[in-house]
Amino acid sequence: MKHPTLKWLILTLIILSAIIYMYIKKQDSQSSAEATTKQEESTETKTKQEESTVTLAAVGDVLIHSRLYIDAQQADGTYNFHPMFEEVKPFLTQADITIANQESVVGGSEIGISSYPSFNSPYEVADAMKDAGIDIVSLANNHTLDRGEKAIRNALAYWKSLDVLTIGSHTSFEDAKRIPTLKKNDITFSFLNYTYGTNGIRVPKGKEYLVNYIDETKMKHDIQQAKTQSDVVVVALHFGKEYENIPNKEQQKLAQYLADEGVHIILGSHAHVLQPPAFLTGKNGNKTYITYSMGNFLAAQTDGFDDRYTGGIFNIRVTKKEVDGKQIIELTDSSFIPTYITNEQENNYRIRPLESIPQEELPQKEQISSYLKDHMPQYMEELKIE
Repeated sequence: MKHPTLKWLILTLIILSAIIYMYIKKQDSQSSAEATTKQEESTETKTKQEESTVTLAAVGDVLIHSRLYIDAQQADGTYNFHPMFEEVKPFLTQADITIANQESVVGGSEIGISSYPSFNSPYEVADAMKDAGIDIVSLANNHTLDRGEKAIRNALAYWKSLDVLTIGSHTSFEDAKRIPTLKKNDITFSFLNYTYGTNGIRVPKGKEYLVNYIDETKMKHDIQQAKTQSDVVVVALHFGKEYENIPNKEQQKLAQYLADEGVHIILGSHAHVLQPPAFLTGKNGNKTYITYSMGNFLAAQTDGFDDRYTGGIFNIRVTKKEVDGKQIIELTDSSFIPTYITNEQENNYRIRPLESIPQEELPQKEQISSYLKDHMPQYMEELKIE
């Protein structure tokens, strides 16, 4: 006959062993879960640390016609262009980088102010643009050589004194070899700029550095150099046909060439009217953002057509990521803020967000707005019009 006490003792030991085993297993499971959570948190933190973002804003032609500098002239002979930019300043300053096409050379009053067809603008234009939030100006356009080398050198020196980056025009061959770069939020951008021509004015022999012309061989070389010293390559092009609101085949062909070369962003100007932006796909599957024409940002062309007074602020978000040890650049959140140049009988010229202008002040506002909502997203359905 078995001893009952021994039987219960064995049973008790078995139960205790089971309880201890389950407790240890639970503790191990909790420790493993905590370790996994910490690892996931660490990975997430690392991912966030390896992701950088920059917002880039771009605007079109700043072309100072006589009516603008007459409006800006003060009693003492100086000029004040600040009010013209006042209403768009908040939109220009909120971007990390803002670039404009400075079409009329800012050569200063000392060599004589002039308008169409041979432009030279006062230094005060640059002061107002700097104050409004412009970080970079593209200078290679059909008016670069209007007033010769003196105007160009004056302009380059003055922009430099304001700490505004200039592209497309240089003081020497040595200067022209350098790729202008700008670093923001751990992303380095390089900026290149070229024009189709200079209104038949030839660059002085031996001074070809004064303006960059569109040349695929040169552009290819510059882009390759830019890739070695930056994360993002931006090219500003002065190209196309004036007053055409759709990019032509030559524009599209050149844009595709640049996309195939790996350019990330192309900023077009010259048409003086808005052309729809687009995303292109390069031969390596890369994504390229292009504004074929950004229209006039500040100008006073005498015909007064609405499309030549309509411009805008183009915005794109640039994100740099590290994925499996490989750097990736993403272009997202493309948006467009329509602007309109208003005046009161050729006085008080202002660049204004279209939405802020009262209907009674601009009776054709709804017509312009409706046109832009149809016109601008036709190559880019996701374009946000603000």
